[in-house]
Amino acid sequence: MKTNKSFRSLRKKTPPDVHVSAKAASTALAKQSTATFKLQKLLAQKGLGSRREMEELIAAGKVMINGQLAQLGDRAGPGDVIRIGKRTIRIHAEDELPKVLLYHKPDGEIVSRNDPQDRPSVFDKLPHLRSSKWIAVGRLDFNTSGLLIFTNDGVLANRLMHPRFEMEREYAVRILGELTEEQMKQLTTGVSLDDGQAAFTYLAEEGGEGANHWYRVILKEGKNREVRRMFEAIGITVSRLMRVRFGPINLPPRIKRGQWVELDEKETRRLLGLIK
Repeated sequence: MKTNKSFRSLRKKTPPDVHVSAKAASTALAKQSTATFKLQKLLAQKGLGSRREMEELIAAGKVMINGQLAQLGDRAGPGDVIRIGKRTIRIHAEDELPKVLLYHKPDGEIVSRNDPQDRPSVFDKLPHLRSSKWIAVGRLDFNTSGLLIFTNDGVLANRLMHPRFEMEREYAVRILGELTEEQMKQLTTGVSLDDGQAAFTYLAEEGGEGANHWYRVILKEGKNREVRRMFEAIGITVSRLMRVRFGPINLPPRIKRGQWVELDEKETRRLLGLIK
């Protein structure tokens, strides 16, 4: 279900050091519209693979640009036509702005296109793209729900996911019982996992009903099943886990499970400004 209402779930308060006005973001993109870019970067932005993978395709003689065999170092821009095998990719000025989807993942879906067990995939519900593919920004395990971001721009996806940018991930966590002060201290100072130490940068109780209690936690990394493993490390089993924020984007309350919304031009430009 495509939603046409205005999207309001980018963070309301932006720290001064990362704030970029909509006018500044628009001006920067306008200047880029007539520019040329390295061929491997453009192909990565189309979601066809990483820059390195695109460089390998070019070096192997599998890429044509305007009817000529492409070489490493070639550049392309609006008006150029690129071919990879039987696929034709046309570069337009408007392609400078990536597509971004927000999806409310329910429990019971995998974040993969291929699954030996043939389980439902998040990609099954996304709109079709003709000349690129959707890239999932991070993952959620089969039993975890909440916010997933998709884009057709490999560079943007890498900017959101790369560990050096320390993009915050915020989760709502439900457990049976309550955490002690000592357990909360452990989770925020560091617990030992098989792949190293891990700690929440924020942990707060959110109340609950009966024996169940909710907590809000924030991480600056995205290791596999990290939240669940951290609680398991102190002897606690997570009964429900939901991602409510990724970087500057909150999960919009109006998006029901299994539905998505596409950011419009203004929202996309603002996102690009926030993470520049």
